[in-house]
Amino acid sequence: MYKTKVIDRREYDASDAQAKSSAAAVESAAKKIAAQEAEIQLASAQYTAALAAQHQAEAQLRQADLQLSYTKIFAPFDGRITKKSIEPGDYVQPGQTLFSLVPPEVWVIANFKETQLKQMKVGQPVSIEVDALPGREFRAHIESFQVGTGSVFTLLPPENATGNYVKVVQRVPVKIVFDEAAANLDRLWAGESVEPRVNTRLTPSGEASRAIPLPPALLGQREASLAF
Repeated sequence: MYKTKVIDRREYDASDAQAKSSAAAVESAAKKIAAQEAEIQLASAQYTAALAAQHQAEAQLRQADLQLSYTKIFAPFDGRITKKSIEPGDYVQPGQTLFSLVPPEVWVIANFKETQLKQMKVGQPVSIEVDALPGREFRAHIESFQVGTGSVFTLLPPENATGNYVKVVQRVPVKIVFDEAAANLDRLWAGESVEPRVNTRLTPSGEASRAIPLPPALLGQREASLAF
Protein backbone atom coordinates (compact mmCIF):
# COMPACT_ATOMS: atom_id res chain seq x y z
CA MET A 1 0.00 0.00 0.00
CA TYR A 2 2.94 2.32 0.63
CA LYS A 3 4.41 1.47 -2.79
CA THR A 4 1.14 2.25 -4.48
CA LYS A 5 0.87 5.53 -2.58
CA VAL A 6 -2.26 4.41 -0.74
CA ILE A 7 -0.70 5.27 2.60
CA ASP A 8 2.06 7.72 3.33
CA ARG A 9 5.45 7.11 4.92
CA ARG A 10 4.28 8.03 8.41
CA GLU A 11 1.53 5.41 8.45
CA TYR A 12 3.92 2.83 7.00
CA ASP A 13 6.51 3.45 9.71
CA ALA A 14 3.85 3.26 12.39
CA SER A 15 2.54 -0.06 11.05
CA ASP A 16 6.07 -1.45 10.76
CA ALA A 17 6.91 -0.44 14.33
CA GLN A 18 3.70 -1.99 15.61
CA ALA A 19 4.46 -5.26 13.75
CA LYS A 20 7.96 -5.40 15.24
CA SER A 21 6.54 -4.69 18.70
CA SER A 22 3.97 -7.45 18.32
CA ALA A 23 6.67 -9.90 17.17
CA ALA A 24 8.81 -8.98 20.17
CA ALA A 25 5.80 -9.48 22.46
CA VAL A 26 5.17 -12.91 20.93
CA GLU A 27 8.82 -13.85 21.41
CA SER A 28 8.74 -12.62 25.01
CA ALA A 29 5.53 -14.59 25.70
CA ALA A 30 7.12 -17.70 24.18
CA LYS A 31 10.14 -17.30 26.47
CA LYS A 32 7.81 -16.86 29.48
CA ILE A 33 5.97 -20.04 28.50
CA ALA A 34 9.26 -21.91 28.25
CA ALA A 35 10.33 -20.54 31.64
CA GLN A 36 7.01 -21.54 33.21
CA GLU A 37 7.28 -25.03 31.69
CA ALA A 38 10.76 -25.30 33.20
CA GLU A 39 9.32 -24.22 36.57
CA ILE A 40 6.59 -26.87 36.23
CA GLN A 41 9.19 -29.55 35.53
CA LEU A 42 11.24 -28.36 38.51
CA ALA A 43 8.15 -28.40 40.74
CA SER A 44 7.30 -31.91 39.49
CA ALA A 45 10.83 -33.10 40.29
CA GLN A 46 10.61 -31.50 43.74
CA TYR A 47 7.24 -33.15 44.33
CA THR A 48 8.69 -36.55 43.36
CA ALA A 49 11.63 -36.02 45.69
CA ALA A 50 9.32 -34.89 48.51
CA LEU A 51 7.09 -37.94 47.95
CA ALA A 52 10.12 -40.24 48.13
CA ALA A 53 11.23 -38.50 51.34
CA GLN A 54 7.73 -38.97 52.75
CA HIS A 55 7.80 -42.69 51.98
CA GLN A 56 11.23 -42.96 53.57
CA ALA A 57 10.00 -41.14 56.69
CA GLU A 58 6.96 -43.44 56.90
CA ALA A 59 9.22 -46.49 56.63
CA GLN A 60 11.45 -45.09 59.40
CA LEU A 61 8.35 -44.48 61.54
CA ARG A 62 7.17 -48.06 61.05
CA GLN A 63 10.63 -49.33 61.93
CA ALA A 64 10.66 -47.16 65.06
CA ASP A 65 7.20 -48.45 66.06
CA LEU A 66 8.44 -52.01 65.54
CA GLN A 67 11.50 -51.39 67.68
CA LEU A 68 9.27 -49.79 70.34
CA SER A 69 6.98 -52.82 70.34
CA TYR A 70 9.96 -55.00 71.24
CA THR A 71 10.18 -53.17 74.58
CA LYS A 72 6.69 -54.39 75.59
CA ILE A 73 6.06 -57.97 76.72
CA PHE A 74 2.49 -59.28 76.59
CA ALA A 75 1.49 -62.31 78.66
CA PRO A 76 -0.38 -65.08 76.80
CA PHE A 77 -2.92 -65.24 79.65
CA ASP A 78 -3.84 -63.61 82.96
CA GLY A 79 -2.16 -64.87 86.09
CA ARG A 80 0.17 -64.23 89.00
CA ILE A 81 3.89 -63.55 88.64
CA THR A 82 6.28 -65.84 90.48
CA LYS A 83 10.01 -66.65 90.37
CA LYS A 84 10.76 -63.09 89.24
CA SER A 85 14.43 -62.66 88.31
CA ILE A 86 14.35 -59.12 86.93
CA GLU A 87 14.61 -55.75 88.67
CA PRO A 88 14.26 -52.16 87.40
CA GLY A 89 17.45 -51.06 85.70
CA ASP A 90 18.63 -54.57 84.76
CA TYR A 91 19.73 -55.29 81.21
CA VAL A 92 17.83 -58.14 79.53
CA GLN A 93 19.46 -60.58 77.15
CA PRO A 94 17.65 -62.43 74.33
CA GLY A 95 16.22 -65.69 75.62
CA GLN A 96 16.54 -64.70 79.28
CA THR A 97 13.72 -65.91 81.55
CA LEU A 98 12.26 -62.95 83.41
CA PHE A 99 9.59 -64.61 85.54
CA SER A 100 6.97 -67.35 85.57
CA LEU A 101 3.26 -66.68 85.16
CA VAL A 102 0.72 -68.91 86.93
CA PRO A 103 -2.94 -68.61 85.82
CA PRO A 104 -5.88 -68.89 88.25
CA GLU A 105 -7.15 -72.16 86.72
CA VAL A 106 -6.08 -75.21 88.76
CA TRP A 107 -6.49 -78.95 88.38
CA VAL A 108 -5.02 -82.17 89.77
CA ILE A 109 -2.75 -84.59 87.95
CA ALA A 110 -3.06 -87.88 89.87
CA ASN A 111 -0.60 -90.63 88.97
CA PHE A 112 -2.71 -93.75 89.62
CA LYS A 113 -1.36 -97.28 89.32
CA GLU A 114 -2.43 -99.02 86.14
CA THR A 115 -4.12 -101.68 88.29
CA GLN A 116 -6.42 -99.00 89.77
CA LEU A 117 -7.84 -97.83 86.45
CA LYS A 118 -10.08 -100.81 85.71
CA GLN A 119 -13.29 -99.23 87.01
CA MET A 120 -12.36 -95.56 86.58
CA LYS A 121 -14.22 -93.58 83.92
CA VAL A 122 -14.34 -90.01 82.70
CA GLY A 123 -16.91 -87.99 84.63
CA GLN A 124 -16.79 -89.94 87.87
CA PRO A 125 -16.91 -87.73 90.99
CA VAL A 126 -13.78 -87.18 93.04
CA SER A 127 -13.33 -85.80 96.53
CA ILE A 128 -9.99 -84.11 97.14
CA GLU A 129 -8.23 -83.24 100.37
CA VAL A 130 -5.28 -80.84 100.26
CA ASP A 131 -2.50 -81.24 102.80
CA ALA A 132 -2.13 -77.47 103.07
CA LEU A 133 -5.85 -77.15 103.98
CA PRO A 134 -6.59 -79.97 106.45
CA GLY A 135 -10.23 -80.72 107.17
CA ARG A 136 -11.47 -79.19 103.92
CA GLU A 137 -12.82 -81.32 101.07
CA PHE A 138 -13.11 -80.20 97.43
CA ARG A 139 -15.52 -81.60 94.87
CA ALA A 140 -14.13 -82.57 91.48
CA HIS A 141 -14.48 -85.07 88.64
CA ILE A 142 -12.25 -87.01 86.25
CA GLU A 143 -11.77 -85.14 83.00
CA SER A 144 -9.32 -87.30 81.03
CA PHE A 145 -6.69 -90.05 81.07
CA GLN A 146 -3.27 -89.69 79.53
CA VAL A 147 -2.84 -92.17 76.68
CA GLY A 148 0.38 -93.58 78.09
CA THR A 149 2.18 -94.06 81.35
CA GLY A 150 4.27 -91.33 82.87
CA SER A 151 7.54 -93.21 82.35
CA VAL A 152 6.98 -93.46 78.58
CA PHE A 153 7.18 -89.68 78.18
CA THR A 154 10.31 -89.18 80.29
CA LEU A 155 13.57 -87.98 78.75
CA LEU A 156 15.05 -91.50 78.95
CA PRO A 157 12.15 -94.01 78.94
CA PRO A 158 13.01 -97.39 80.47
CA GLU A 159 13.79 -100.29 78.11
CA ASN A 160 13.17 -103.69 79.74
CA ALA A 161 15.10 -105.62 77.11
CA THR A 162 17.60 -107.34 79.40
CA GLY A 163 17.44 -111.00 80.39
CA ASN A 164 16.54 -110.17 84.00
CA TYR A 165 13.05 -108.81 83.39
CA VAL A 166 11.22 -107.49 86.43
CA LYS A 167 7.61 -106.38 86.08
CA VAL A 168 7.04 -102.90 87.48
CA VAL A 169 3.56 -101.50 88.02
CA GLN A 170 3.33 -98.32 85.97
CA ARG A 171 1.42 -95.17 86.80
CA VAL A 172 -0.91 -93.31 84.44
CA PRO A 173 -1.55 -89.55 84.86
CA VAL A 174 -5.25 -88.75 85.31
CA LYS A 175 -6.49 -85.18 85.04
CA ILE A 176 -9.05 -84.20 87.69
CA VAL A 177 -10.96 -80.91 87.36
CA PHE A 178 -12.55 -79.08 90.29
CA ASP A 179 -16.31 -78.49 90.47
CA GLU A 180 -15.88 -75.67 92.97
CA ALA A 181 -16.28 -71.95 92.35
CA ALA A 182 -13.11 -70.10 91.42
CA ALA A 183 -13.28 -68.12 94.68
CA ASN A 184 -12.92 -71.37 96.65
CA LEU A 185 -9.72 -72.35 94.82
CA ASP A 186 -7.62 -69.24 95.46
CA ARG A 187 -5.57 -71.04 98.13
CA LEU A 188 -4.62 -73.97 95.86
CA TRP A 189 -1.12 -73.50 94.49
CA ALA A 190 1.03 -75.44 92.06
CA GLY A 191 2.98 -78.37 93.50
CA GLU A 192 0.87 -78.93 96.63
CA SER A 193 0.17 -82.51 97.73
CA VAL A 194 -3.43 -83.72 97.61
CA GLU A 195 -5.29 -86.97 98.31
CA PRO A 196 -8.00 -87.77 95.75
CA ARG A 197 -10.83 -90.25 96.39
CA VAL A 198 -12.59 -91.50 93.25
CA ASN A 199 -16.04 -93.05 93.43
CA THR A 200 -15.42 -95.94 91.03
CA ARG A 201 -18.87 -97.44 91.71
CA LEU A 202 -20.57 -94.42 90.22
CA THR A 203 -20.72 -93.94 86.49
CA PRO A 204 -21.52 -90.46 85.18
CA SER A 205 -25.22 -91.50 84.88
CA GLY A 206 -25.43 -93.78 87.92
CA GLU A 207 -26.03 -93.29 91.65
CA ALA A 208 -23.45 -92.26 94.25
CA SER A 209 -21.82 -94.64 96.71
CA ARG A 210 -18.85 -94.55 99.05
CA ALA A 211 -15.64 -93.19 97.57
CA ILE A 212 -12.58 -95.41 97.49
CA PRO A 213 -9.38 -93.85 98.91
CA LEU A 214 -6.44 -93.69 96.51
CA PRO A 215 -2.79 -92.69 96.97
CA PRO A 216 -1.74 -89.03 97.21
CA ALA A 217 -1.10 -87.03 94.05
CA LEU A 218 0.36 -83.67 93.15
CA LEU A 219 -1.72 -80.63 92.47
CA GLY A 220 -1.07 -79.63 88.87
CA GLN A 221 -1.31 -76.15 87.47
CA ARG A 222 -0.44 -74.75 84.11
CA GLU A 223 2.64 -72.61 84.32
CA ALA A 224 4.31 -70.49 81.67
CA SER A 225 7.72 -68.85 81.66
CA LEU A 226 8.03 -65.49 79.95
CA ALA A 227 11.36 -64.80 78.26
CA PHE A 228 12.49 -61.63 76.51
